[in-house]
Amino acid sequence: MSSVFDDLVGQEHITHILKGAVAASRTQEESQEMTHAWLFTGPPGSGRSSAAVAFAQALICSNNGCGTCTDCNSAKTSGHPDVEIIRTEGLSIKVEEIRELLTRVSWAPSMGGWRVVVMEDADRLTESAANALLKAIEEPGTRTVWLLCAPTLHDLLPTIRSRCRHLQLRTPSLEAVTQVLINRDKITPTMADFAARISQGHIGRARYFATNESVRSNRKTIMQLPLQLDSLAAAFK
Repeated sequence: MSSVFDDLVGQEHITHILKGAVAASRTQEESQEMTHAWLFTGPPGSGRSSAAVAFAQALICSNNGCGTCTDCNSAKTSGHPDVEIIRTEGLSIKVEEIRELLTRVSWAPSMGGWRVVVMEDADRLTESAANALLKAIEEPGTRTVWLLCAPTLHDLLPTIRSRCRHLQLRTPSLEAVTQVLINRDKITPTMADFAARISQGHIGRARYFATNESVRSNRKTIMQLPLQLDSLAAAFK
């Protein structure tokens, strides 16, 4: 049976914890396995945001994250009324944005048992925004779950991270990335191995490279440039 956690490459230790939390969440009580605030950290390409979104899908799915139902699909695209996915293209997340968010998530879940907030770039919170979020985490709604993502623990206020259950993701192995490209994206073994190596375990970059001929062509051109620099003038040019 398929699962939203199938896409978490090389993160079996995280998948085990999240599945246990989903099972515990069905009891409608906070427990050691299921708590109201989580912090996902890991290097680029480890899939910290993907893990948080998959967890959100599983919490609101009646089949524990089947990946195929309407709830799973709408949650992934930020179209589910009980799931908020906060993505920002700016340099910071300001206090006004957090206050507006807190107003929305103060409502009871409209469809399922949980209202879930995924914040993909929690490290971009300004100090005032972080303090506003801290109060919400300290006094959470009974059915609200906060899933924060950041590169490292030290990117968030100590008071926030101390109130979250921390999950550390790791860079997937080259073998794991190669296999997912072969099995899921139908990439040839030779190309999958090459893409995994040059992406250094970053699954998104590996897939992008393996499926785009123009990207591979540009890389080849760039890699040949140093061989053409036989003079100072050529270097300037």
